Amino acid sequence: MIQALPKPVTFDQFIDWYPVNSEKRYELHDGVIVEMPKPTGMHSEVAGFIGGELFLEIRRCQLPYFIPKECVIKPQTESGYEPDVIVLDKQRVTDNEPRWEKESIITRGSSVRLVVEVVSTNWSDDYALKLEDYESFGIAEYWIVDYLGLGGRRFIGNPKQPTLSVYQLIDGEYHVSQFRGANRILSPTFPELTLNAEQVFQAVS
Repeated sequence: MIQALPKPVTFDQFIDWYPVNSEKRYELHDGVIVEMPKPTGMHSEVAGFIGGELFLEIRRCQLPYFIPKECVIKPQTESGYEPDVIVLDKQRVTDNEPRWEKESIITRGSSVRLVVEVVSTNWSDDYALKLEDYESFGIAEYWIVDYLGLGGRRFIGNPKQPTLSVYQLIDGEYHVSQFRGANRILSPTFPELTLNAEQVFQAVS
């Protein structure tokens, strides 16, 4: 039985509460525990494809990064996020992350090279809440992979279409570049990456 908690909830209360071996996923959004929508098959395919491509690039270029299976990001707010894909800097995690070894928790944005969120029905979380938190946390690069074109028109344009948005942190603020079709994805973390947006979106075709 899941223990009831007072509201709002602190990050540490959330971590202590999180049910072991749960079939459901939860995140903490500004002190509120949120049950996340169960990823659909297509959502999982896209996330798995991106994670696989980035892993191959890390290995090919012998970069000092790794992609963990599980990870919780603790930004500056009372929130806790489990991104679809996260690329971490090995040395910075080793040197600066006291909660990593026992809890898989990241508390410093400088440990993160890249975060990827694959858009689902709760798309506003990715384009607003998480974007703001990742920016203030200092995460250098953030991808929003909107393979169904679900996001609002102010985020992906009109008419809405599948869009991959790459947010790069410059002087403490995110600047966005967007990729569709055969456009090669330009990634500051992976400058030699030859992946294009169409290849990502075709992962579910």
